[in-house]
Amino acid sequence: MTRRDRALGALTGLAIGDALGMPTQTLPREAIAAAGGVTGFRAAAPDHPLAHGLPAGRVTDDTEQALLLADALVDGGGRVDPQRLADDLDRWEQDARARGSLDLLGPSTRSAIQAVREGVAPELAGANGTTNGAAMRIAPVGIATRIDDVEALVDAVEAACLVSHHTSVAIAGAAAVAAVVSAGVEGRDLPVAAALGIAAARAGARRGRWVAGAEVAARISWSVELAGRRDVPTAVDRVVRLIGTSLATQESVPAAFAMLLLHPDDPWAACCAAASLGGDTDTIAAMTGAMAGAIHGVDAFPTDAVATVRAVNDLRLDERVDALLALR
Repeated sequence: MTRRDRALGALTGLAIGDALGMPTQTLPREAIAAAGGVTGFRAAAPDHPLAHGLPAGRVTDDTEQALLLADALVDGGGRVDPQRLADDLDRWEQDARARGSLDLLGPSTRSAIQAVREGVAPELAGANGTTNGAAMRIAPVGIATRIDDVEALVDAVEAACLVSHHTSVAIAGAAAVAAVVSAGVEGRDLPVAAALGIAAARAGARRGRWVAGAEVAARISWSVELAGRRDVPTAVDRVVRLIGTSLATQESVPAAFAMLLLHPDDPWAACCAAASLGGDTDTIAAMTGAMAGAIHGVDAFPTDAVATVRAVNDLRLDERVDALLALR
């Protein structure tokens, strides 16, 4: 398997997880389980509060914003310009509204973009962002940045977080995801990649404005312990009840790690499990898919699932992967 296979797996897995979680986002776990859980792509229910009208296989803001960040990285030669990213995110939301979407910017990003509109410098706008918007779109940074130096990787993550999520908890979560993606692209196995993710989370927690909140690295470490017991039902129950599945970074990122580790050899099963958790399922499954895809490569996903996501969405993944790897 080549580095390109694994990098393409990261972006493809992100899109697959996102699309699997699209119709279940905001729903309680019990309702998802009563409908049989997530076993494949399906359209959103007509009365879904955010995704109604979206067909099976359609991605959401998670994938669209990740690709927006990928383009900003490539156009900036590996550097994310905070003003450029703020402008791109602003235009993205306007376009999403024009398309009739209700799945728009998350609370941290929306607040930051509004601050920029009101004249706050982009490099200061993200001082209150704590939710998972940075972690959900960070995979391109992991593809473009090597894992040899964890602090250097966290530098790149912090730059991508600056405009919307420049806080200790958000950077920690984004750094953890980026580190696993980068390690996977480099050919590291899952145990090594997870350990690097924990190290990056610890380093990221020392960046940005400190905010009170559970430690991302500690919660990921607990996810590793839960997965190691090989009791999947109990582990999933504890993830939902004790870690949480909301859009808080310190909940959704460790939940994604737990799903990845509970299904270490099956990226599709990991994404389906993440999409069945309830809560912020599209984001949790997107992060799970990005990390699993980087570890196992694009061919580890079902061929028909890859084909569906590509057919339903205009993602241009191949050219973006090549450009990101050129930066690496």
